[in-house]
Amino acid sequence: MPITSPGRARHRTLVSVALLLAAATALTACGERRADTTAGAAGPSVVPAETAGSTEATPYVDPGIADGAPHNRDNLAYRRAREISPASTADAKREADRIEPVLKRLWEQGSWTPEAVRAAMLGLGYQLEQTGPNGEILGGTLDVRAMDSRFETDHYVIPPGARIGLRVHPDTCVSASVEPSSYSVSVNGTYPETGCFQPPYGH
Repeated sequence: MPITSPGRARHRTLVSVALLLAAATALTACGERRADTTAGAAGPSVVPAETAGSTEATPYVDPGIADGAPHNRDNLAYRRAREISPASTADAKREADRIEPVLKRLWEQGSWTPEAVRAAMLGLGYQLEQTGPNGEILGGTLDVRAMDSRFETDHYVIPPGARIGLRVHPDTCVSASVEPSSYSVSVNGTYPETGCFQPPYGH
């Protein structure tokens, strides 16, 4: 049996430890190993290390934005309604309860033109909103408009129906619509530039 000197044995031990560490590093450097629980899987799948368990946001992506577009929250601020108080919400819900049966009747009758809807809303005692040259509100609370235009095939069309904006308080609205497919009534805050109506994308 060969005799090994203590120094040589210690050297071999250090070399063995170094080789084991190198092998472990090679296994983990490429990514995390996760068991594949799919039926019939041949073995574990590998997730790239830069994505595995990484939740740190980059400085170029707004938190909570699904598409990750830079400054998306700021860019879409014009489409977010203002916060409204519980008292204002309660007032607006009372008006929504007055409007809803009328819209249901109009929808059942197939009367969803802006003219028909406007006449029905005026019949409830509301007055049309009047604005000055700079957009300031001079009186009235009701605004009834045609539906927003939309692009179809190769041109824009205005679908049948009407949209309603009823300003209950300076910061609170009832928004509603009547169209062939349905009618809807909701309570919301005002929008910074468009009052009771949510502006379309592409501002």
